[in-house]
Amino acid sequence: MKPDAVRGHLDGLILAVLEDGPRHGYAIIEALQARSGGRLDLPTGTVYPALRRLERAALLSGSWSTVGGRERRTYTLTRAGRHALAGQRADWTEFSTVVEAVLRPAAGMS
Repeated sequence: MKPDAVRGHLDGLILAVLEDGPRHGYAIIEALQARSGGRLDLPTGTVYPALRRLERAALLSGSWSTVGGRERRTYTLTRAGRHALAGQRADWTEFSTVVEAVLRPAAGMS
């Protein structure tokens, strides 16, 4: 999948993988890969700035921990993040329905 195809949807994708519980940055990348069947292979340079932006917007909360001698930041979806995710899902449903209607071949056309 082309990286540009994710543009405008990355925030919703990140919020969605955090819906089932806190994850650190690399685990978020792994969850995106797993849930997309490997089709989303996003670089850290794309995901980490988005995480910082979502945290500044109070859609995520982050906390530092040390695991195996390494510090990592774990992100949790906030109440505002859950609300934003619901809005993103509704927007996506509307968008995908409209795009499908336009891309679908017209009846009687070959």
